[in-house]
Amino acid sequence: MKRVIAVAAHPDDIEFLMAGTLMRLGEAGYELHYMNLANGCCGTTQYDGPTIARMRRDEARRAAESIGAVYHESLCNDLEIFYDRATLLRLASVMRQVEPRIVLTHSPVDYMEDHTNTCRLAVTAAFSRGMPNFPVDPPRPAVSAPVTVYHAQPYSNRDPLRREVRPELYVDVSDRIEDKTRMLALHESQKLWLDQSQGHDSYLQTLRDLDAEVGRMSGRFTYAEGWRRHLHLGFCGPDDDPLRTDLDARLVQVS
Repeated sequence: MKRVIAVAAHPDDIEFLMAGTLMRLGEAGYELHYMNLANGCCGTTQYDGPTIARMRRDEARRAAESIGAVYHESLCNDLEIFYDRATLLRLASVMRQVEPRIVLTHSPVDYMEDHTNTCRLAVTAAFSRGMPNFPVDPPRPAVSAPVTVYHAQPYSNRDPLRREVRPELYVDVSDRIEDKTRMLALHESQKLWLDQSQGHDSYLQTLRDLDAEVGRMSGRFTYAEGWRRHLHLGFCGPDDDPLRTDLDARLVQVS
């Protein structure tokens, strides 16, 4: 069984940036895994931290279940995703448990440090999968299977200096946009928070707008998710590109 794990920072990040590609990989026979490193405890102006964390956990679990994905528990609070030993050992243990063929994670440069640090942790967790002298928490044996890491678009499709970021690979999610929207709508707690914190008139419309922008970049698809492939060294073969080779060629555009 080929497996893919999406490793994102917060509940709803997978829905915004990665869920359409996850669904496509499910169609291609992959077992799906869903993980947010932070619990969402700061994503509110209405509730205390433990209350909103419980709410967002339930929302994320329902979203994962809606596409048949295995849900993995969060590891820390919002704004506490640090590239530190304790977090890395726990994520590396999950990586060995899942033994994914594909890792989907954030852009190496994004608008907030939780996203950037999640990317760094996911990359190192995947890199260390085959190192028996790197002890993980909880302990699990090293695994040797190749893994290919892909980076999603930064949120807003721009880097922190406002420069547009263009993918090297586009996955068509046009006929999955309604499914993505329904997944995001399960994060009911976030509508007011996103309206207040980021000026989103509608977080569901924002998802559509972002995917439509990537679709226009592709020159081919109405809605798309964009990806950049991590350097192969320490991960897989130089030509390994399973997003391109394992998905229907009609659904992928290479820039």
